[in-house]
Amino acid sequence: MHVGFIGLGIMGQPMALNLARAGTALVVWNRTAARTEPLRAAGAEVAASPAEVFGRARVVFLMLANEKAIDSALGRGTPDFAARVAGHTVVHMGTTSPEYSRGLAADIGAAGGRYAEAPVSGSRVPAEAGELVAMLAGDPEAAAEVRPLLGPMCRETFDCGPVPNALLMKLSVNLFLITLVTGLGEAFHFADRQGLDRKLFLEVLGAGPMSSAVSRMKAPKLLERDFAVQAAARDVLMNNELIAEAARKAGLASPLLDVCHALFEETVALGHGGADMAAVLTAIEARTDGAGQEASGGGDPVSALHPEA
Repeated sequence: MHVGFIGLGIMGQPMALNLARAGTALVVWNRTAARTEPLRAAGAEVAASPAEVFGRARVVFLMLANEKAIDSALGRGTPDFAARVAGHTVVHMGTTSPEYSRGLAADIGAAGGRYAEAPVSGSRVPAEAGELVAMLAGDPEAAAEVRPLLGPMCRETFDCGPVPNALLMKLSVNLFLITLVTGLGEAFHFADRQGLDRKLFLEVLGAGPMSSAVSRMKAPKLLERDFAVQAAARDVLMNNELIAEAARKAGLASPLLDVCHALFEETVALGHGGADMAAVLTAIEARTDGAGQEASGGGDPVSALHPEA
């Protein structure tokens, strides 16, 4: 029986390629058909529709951009949904709200299917290298079925318990990532505008205790103003919004995230939504130059979030 993979975007395509190259009998589908060609060349079979994927595969991975795309691929809300998911294990690998995932798990279970979450930590480069970190949640039988299939895509998989714990873990990790990259961009901007040698600044940073895989990946992009996408600013903004929503529902403060939220809104408003998240540097520069907050129509983010400030 084939394994199915739906969604061959920036992350999904290299992930599916790693499955195919590992010898997994794979059947794939993507809305933009041209994205399937590297998979066909790697030995995967290309389906004409999501329904065909489910017709040929018992386990189906979904690496899709948002909740609407997932519902569409599953036929959720239509008479096709139950027939499509019954007897299948559906694996949600993207990033959505925890509430959405909990509801989807219930609907798939009621239709006679199994469901697991397996969101991943990492961007395009780790995806290409098969070095992602997976967070797995679901009932024990579904998790046991899915875990070995993650091996070609992920260097490590962590069991997180029941749904939606994997997505909550992913949001927690992404909160740190967003604030980390934004802080790196602001530090780079500070050194640059103080007239320091930017390359030397990054060498000093890289030699010290604050160096990390993330800083080593993003530092050259800042230095060269190479904003070719690894993790798109538009997707980071979406993640930011999901984390902020989860924080509000739990009554949690998220002060650093709130400032990053404003900066990524400005990054997108400046036309860099499709660029790498390192392009948050442009929003910081625009604020220094007096044009940043006006670009998104906002005022001071701290005052807006905390009027007493």
